[in-house]
Amino acid sequence: MKSSVIASLILFTLSIGSFAQISDPVLMTVNEKPVLKSEFEYIYNKNNTNNSLDKKTLEEYVDLFVNYKLKVEEAKQQKIDTTASFINELQGYRSQLAKPYLTDTKTDENLLREAYEHSKEDVDVSHILIRIPKNATPTDTLKAWNEINTIWKRLEKENFARVAKEVSQDQSAEQNGGHIGWISAFRTVYPFENAAYNTAVGNYSKPIRSAFGYHIVKPIARRKSSGEVLVAHIMIFTSKGDETQNKKAKSTIDSLYQRVLAGDNFGELAKKYSQDKSSSTKEGELPWFSTGRMVPEFEAASFALKNINDVSQPVQSAYGWHIIKLIDKKGLAPFEELRPDLERKIKRDERADLGQQSFLNQLRIDYKYNEIETSVREFYKLLGDKKLTDSTFIGGLDKLNKPLFSFAGKNYSQTDFANYLKKEHTANKSTASEIIDEKLNAFVNTQLLAYEDAQLENKYPEFRFLMQEYHDGILLFEISNREVWDKASKDTEGLIQYFKENKVDYTWEKPHFKGHVIYCKDKATLAAAKSIVKKAATDSIDKYLRTRLNDSIQYVRTEKGLYVQGDNKVVDDQIFKSKEKYVPSIDYPFVFVVGKMLKNKPEDYTDVRGLVTADYQEYLEQEWIKALRAKYSVNVDQNILKTVKKN
Repeated sequence: MKSSVIASLILFTLSIGSFAQISDPVLMTVNEKPVLKSEFEYIYNKNNTNNSLDKKTLEEYVDLFVNYKLKVEEAKQQKIDTTASFINELQGYRSQLAKPYLTDTKTDENLLREAYEHSKEDVDVSHILIRIPKNATPTDTLKAWNEINTIWKRLEKENFARVAKEVSQDQSAEQNGGHIGWISAFRTVYPFENAAYNTAVGNYSKPIRSAFGYHIVKPIARRKSSGEVLVAHIMIFTSKGDETQNKKAKSTIDSLYQRVLAGDNFGELAKKYSQDKSSSTKEGELPWFSTGRMVPEFEAASFALKNINDVSQPVQSAYGWHIIKLIDKKGLAPFEELRPDLERKIKRDERADLGQQSFLNQLRIDYKYNEIETSVREFYKLLGDKKLTDSTFIGGLDKLNKPLFSFAGKNYSQTDFANYLKKEHTANKSTASEIIDEKLNAFVNTQLLAYEDAQLENKYPEFRFLMQEYHDGILLFEISNREVWDKASKDTEGLIQYFKENKVDYTWEKPHFKGHVIYCKDKATLAAAKSIVKKAATDSIDKYLRTRLNDSIQYVRTEKGLYVQGDNKVVDDQIFKSKEKYVPSIDYPFVFVVGKMLKNKPEDYTDVRGLVTADYQEYLEQEWIKALRAKYSVNVDQNILKTVKKN
């Protein structure tokens, strides 16, 4: 990837910034542009630690640093930093780098730790639910709130399961008395999970709000996490109300169980007889799962298996009969090992926004956010019972232009918010005040984040260093590609001339065979191939053989190369006369070689293209640096250099 190339290019990260202090003197100038001592000191110590494989003296590093600065300066002179591709690439890096700075990392870390702690235990829970419609009005919400509180008071004297059967709006409550079963982290919505883990066994929580409505949660038991299991199963479906089919299913599963006990291969039986087609092709194997992922009967039987290869008796679930075989099991991994997985799960969870919301709340305090209530109320009045898309509402927005809110010394008007509303038409609320409050909160958050994003370089030196590193790294990559890498690979005349002038550097200790190895399907092809080779130019052999002898069948196959003894068995046999004879394949039993021996030096630069290109690039690099040093002035203050602190 280009980013990794850029990272490897950057021997130095830049720079502390343009601010100068008395204690931070100018160490050098490059093209009359100042470089502060702090900048060089930071870069030198970052890249010249005791662990560095190629540790440099201070004087050596100054020389490398100047070369680096000169290349970046040349890139700027060529205006690479103004191109759309550069600006877009740098912005992409910045967006990624900024993310950790635009959230409350302490909250994010606490959520990770909390999720891990929850993962250590399973909780057996029941609940009572009073639903709230998706687009509930304040009246709907209040009604549900009053209802759940009335239920909560009843629980002081009445049995939880009995009350759940009577009033809970969870459809299964009438049958199970509100009992859900065992849950673990991420198995329910976050508010529900939190209530389950933060309420003592036997007690019940205060009413809590989730996306579904209001819940009262009662933990029944806790247990240490069972970890995860990997099982295979053989399944025979049943059908509710079909006694004939169900008796047949029971008979079939019992018969299969006896065959398993008799030693028949479990996987083969699953492939042949299991009616769960998604797993039968895999010998019945299911993905790893933990508590709360399977129906209770299946889960209980799976976790009850103690030893690898243990098999359960037939187990009935709501879907049918199962025989379960334990393939593997594992406990909870250490936190750091699970961190990436926890982070992924949190991003898909309600927790995803909590870190940033905490961060935004703190920004409002830090930047002294102030909202003008009377200006907000004018939006309430204008919207009334209309929708955000209503033409009357949209037309009325143009008349609102008073101050609306401020933070960090910046003022925002009703016009700013009105322009936002004209583009953002969706709303999750139903009343005018709720809709406007929701949209205004989103607009303010957008402005706060944009403002904070713009302050990152000033507030966080480490962010400034990283951004400068990417900025100059991209420039270095592009200018080096123009002046050295791409130039060297395309400059055929230059490569030829460089090779001629430096032939002595490319001699060999061992002789090389330069030519083709030609594999033929039959004697007729062999004769035809030899005839073609005699007449064809060396660089056309491959093409002529392929186009004249191959059609829908590949009668001839060729290999072209530069070989020393040991590289190719055919060349070893026919050219180097090795003791080990080449044994041809059945498909291509006739083989011959054509080419020439090169004793101790290549014939032309293409024989050592890789080496010549690398050396030519290095030559161009050195010539380029000489030209840059002649083009741009460089002055180093030796007295200031002596004061550079070394780690």
